[in-house]
Amino acid sequence: MTEAPPSLLRTPLHHQILSLGAKMTEFGGWDMPVHFSSLLQEHQQVRTAQGIFDISHMGKFVLRGQDVLAQLDRLVPSALQTLPPGAAQYTVLLNDQGGIVDDLIVYAQDITPGQEVITLIVNAATCHKDKQWLLQHLDSDRLELEDLSQSHTLLAIQGPQAVATLQALVPLDLAQVSRFGHVTTTLQGQPAFLARTGYTGEDGFEVMQPAAAGQQLWDTWIQHGVTPCGLGARDTLRLEAAMGLYGQDMDDSTTPLEAGLGWLVHLDRKGDFIGRSPLEQQKAQGLSRRLVGLVMEGRNIARHDYPVTHGGEIVGTITSGTWSPTLAQAIALAYVPPHLASLGQSLSVTIRGKNCPGAVVKRPFYKR
Repeated sequence: MTEAPPSLLRTPLHHQILSLGAKMTEFGGWDMPVHFSSLLQEHQQVRTAQGIFDISHMGKFVLRGQDVLAQLDRLVPSALQTLPPGAAQYTVLLNDQGGIVDDLIVYAQDITPGQEVITLIVNAATCHKDKQWLLQHLDSDRLELEDLSQSHTLLAIQGPQAVATLQALVPLDLAQVSRFGHVTTTLQGQPAFLARTGYTGEDGFEVMQPAAAGQQLWDTWIQHGVTPCGLGARDTLRLEAAMGLYGQDMDDSTTPLEAGLGWLVHLDRKGDFIGRSPLEQQKAQGLSRRLVGLVMEGRNIARHDYPVTHGGEIVGTITSGTWSPTLAQAIALAYVPPHLASLGQSLSVTIRGKNCPGAVVKRPFYKR
């Protein structure tokens, strides 16, 4: 057990996590667990049974007021105004150049005119930036923003057994909650926001509660033998599912069209929004780069920032790469020119001075 430097933020579960002997690291300004037992064991538990993650470091905003969805609609490329209550939309905040300020999930809780309640879950490292961006572009006379980022826990229970484990603690039928659906209910007698979302490629829920209730929930699941998991397994799981990580696979200089998120861009279904013109231009003129999935030959692991080559020339860059425990292959995401992005295209990655062969494959790498 090692205490965090005083400059790092700690989730409400920090002491409980330390008591389990977790190996800790800095992530997005927070002191977070890398693993409790081993990355491999935690990864396999989520793929075959279930695991829990403390993701309380994520930013949590609740917007209440008038025309909330309509105002948010002008900040993202996705059509939000038709989002019904109980549904959610994964999307991206854009800057004026069409670059991604952050990726986030928008949860429509109540869309009663004048009394809308919308929850946003954003990335930890960009939480402050996102909050300032929202306050700058939303009308404070018509809505208020409540920041629950440090007062509430967010726990993710993921894996084939996860829903049954959560079901034992809640009074409603979770089978009625579809993928990306969400409900407000009680859990162990305490209020809870449950969303059928996650970052692992498996079924499961993310549970937001006030800190004391979240601490109790964590203890309950640990006592029932649910495996605690750290950021290491979270990263290998999300990469197998080809889910992008902000700051690596996308950033302020990346557009959603380049990042393989063109399905979020609804140009024909909505009016003006920040970044629309650059996206229209990019769509008309064509992309200069595209994010692709790579599978490497042998055990050569391509890491973040490694150069991608073709014909002896550097043509791109690895954004994320790891050894896939599920597939027993080295997998990676990389930006390459569109003419080298076809499935089956042979490419190399420079690893420790050696050009190691790989090929472009369909994403996601793993699908349950």
